[in-house]
Amino acid sequence: MRARTYINTIIATAATATTAFAANGAQADEPGLLVWAFMGFAAVIVAGQLVPAAMLVIGAVKAIFAKPEEAKIKG
Repeated sequence: MRARTYINTIIATAATATTAFAANGAQADEPGLLVWAFMGFAAVIVAGQLVPAAMLVIGAVKAIFAKPEEAKIKG
């Protein structure tokens, strides 16, 4: 009895199913405020990561081209 109920439920669901049609041309011409806010937030994150990266690169270049100091022995 229970199996018949499951089979009837599956048949009823499959029989009433229809195809889905996609919307044609329902696009906005320009992005909304939330899109601009998200892109601005992403730009702030990228800019915040560029500052430490630039400091690291400048420090590495200075270390490469700096004259080596003589080793001093403390006695």
